[in-house]
Amino acid sequence: MFPDVVDLRSFYAQPLGVVTRRLVGRAIRTRFDDVTNMSVLGIGYATPYLGVFREECERTLAFMPGAQGVTRWPSAAPTLAALVDETELPLPNGVIDRVLAVHLLEMTPNAADVLREVWRVLAPGGRLLCVVPNRRGIWARADTTPFGHGQPFSRSQITNLLREALFTPVGWDEALYVPPVPRAWFLRTAVAWERVGHSVSAPFAGVHIVEATKQVYKPVPIRKRARLRVLEPVMAPQVAGG
Repeated sequence: MFPDVVDLRSFYAQPLGVVTRRLVGRAIRTRFDDVTNMSVLGIGYATPYLGVFREECERTLAFMPGAQGVTRWPSAAPTLAALVDETELPLPNGVIDRVLAVHLLEMTPNAADVLREVWRVLAPGGRLLCVVPNRRGIWARADTTPFGHGQPFSRSQITNLLREALFTPVGWDEALYVPPVPRAWFLRTAVAWERVGHSVSAPFAGVHIVEATKQVYKPVPIRKRARLRVLEPVMAPQVAGG
């Protein structure tokens, strides 16, 4: 079930949300480091992370699911956000170069359908970047943050989900090693938590960040040809001569 967009906006306005945006945004930017002249689509509640791409890419869009609600984005410019059905995106085939999915796959009851729709709108060679809660992390158990709602994923689960939708994972990262403690003095240690977590490859990060590429050729299952029945010739009866 999607959280309300008002609650999502409120979270990112708080000190813990500000730290979250900085740490997760850094990992996102590392993956999508160059989007010059590309079209970038954010699905779910991705607007806290889309701002860095606006001046660089050709076009930026933010699609928010109907069950979640929509807010104006950006606030001081013509809106680029729209309320959509996440399983039926209002875009033609193959027009998007990069898709960023945040607060989406763990919330929607139709994750496989959503990914197939993302596959449809992505251009050949397009990339999808998913930010999903880690089921082994503390953030998935804290319902005071958006990452504590919905269905968290293990690494193998999100991999299988992407492959079934004809995506190939090509890069991994983790973020939010810092526990979700909203105290200001504790949040000042967030960067140190991230450095230690990355250096020891700790398994308790708050989120998985997986980059996947679109498989252009859809595999088609081979259907076995029906075995043909071979008819044996039968001699027609003849009248015995007298």
